[in-house]
Amino acid sequence: MTQRASTRSLHNQVALVTGATRGIGLAIARALAAEGCNLILTGRDEKALARISRELASAKIKILAQPCDVRDPQSIDDLFRALRRQFHRLDILINNAGIAHANLPVDKLPLPLWKDVIETNLTGMFLITQAALAIMKRGATIVNNLSIAANRVFAGSAAYVASKHGALGFTNALREESRSKGIRVIALLPGATDTNIWNTFWPQAPRKKMMSPATIAQSVVHALLLPPNVTIETLEILPTAGVL
Repeated sequence: MTQRASTRSLHNQVALVTGATRGIGLAIARALAAEGCNLILTGRDEKALARISRELASAKIKILAQPCDVRDPQSIDDLFRALRRQFHRLDILINNAGIAHANLPVDKLPLPLWKDVIETNLTGMFLITQAALAIMKRGATIVNNLSIAANRVFAGSAAYVASKHGALGFTNALREESRSKGIRVIALLPGATDTNIWNTFWPQAPRKKMMSPATIAQSVVHALLLPPNVTIETLEILPTAGVL
């Protein structure tokens, strides 16, 4: 007779979601709210944050909506000061904030654009994670949304691909450092997902062939609900038809 492994509950846990106003970040916020998880929602669009807070308030959870630019250490300090005042702890970190860039070859890629992508997708993840680790304890989980571009190469997307490859290396190093602390670190690598990011580099992309953000969010919740002594280290999710 086998003993059924117990799963954890997300009810009353505290989760921070960056880039929470749209796409996969918004879908994860909605999925966590449905599990009774208290939320800190961040993004650069204050109006969108307010709208989403009103939407999720019906879940009867505590919500802190705090504008934050993950590229700016002062903005991150303000975020975590507000987080500590209201919640005093952090159980789940969803590093989701990210940007893409227009399809350009390396010889045509402007340095300011390169820097903006790297600072948002890679340095921003580092800064948020560093601040979060100060208040995360054993049993906490970090999920870094990296994109399938973290282990594949797409012509015309050098800055984006470089940022995601770097973020995967950062995530893998973070996981090794966090094992002894009992903090799980998950690399989320979704394939083509129907979000607004496609408008940046491929507006005519075949959206009907893509996955929905809600599908990705559901997979993340399943990973979070695993027993504390179990982790999915790399969560790679693709459309059945494969990469577009």
